[in-house]
Amino acid sequence: MTPDGVAVAVMIILLFPTGYFTLASPAFLLVKLDIAPVAQLLRGMFNAHFLVMRVAGIIGTIAFLLDGRLVAAAGVGLLAALAIWGRRRFLQRMDDQLSATEAGDTEAPRRLRRLHWSGMLANAVLLAVLLASIPYIAVSA
Repeated sequence: MTPDGVAVAVMIILLFPTGYFTLASPAFLLVKLDIAPVAQLLRGMFNAHFLVMRVAGIIGTIAFLLDGRLVAAAGVGLLAALAIWGRRRFLQRMDDQLSATEAGDTEAPRRLRRLHWSGMLANAVLLAVLLASIPYIAVSA
């Protein structure tokens, strides 16, 4: 595979889950998060997104390392590291709000909604960064 082919493959691997999450997550803005199954589904979507981004980031990092693109590998490796570290932290915060909702805290769904918004914002920033980096990564080595 040519260097441009590797870059395109890695970008597709990274853009697919990011784009899917961008399209799927706003649907949860239309429902109340104080409904337990809806909140659990939102948590599951975030969990799956973090796991897929972890795997995609690791695959992308390895592909760039094998291709000799150390700077691109470092950038994608940082993305994988953020997905690994961020998953635990973000899901713990979601679990805290889900537990608070079950305990009767009426403000917990609002805090869960803020987490939802922050997750969507972080994903939008990641998508913008990935799209903006395509011209720099796709240049032949």
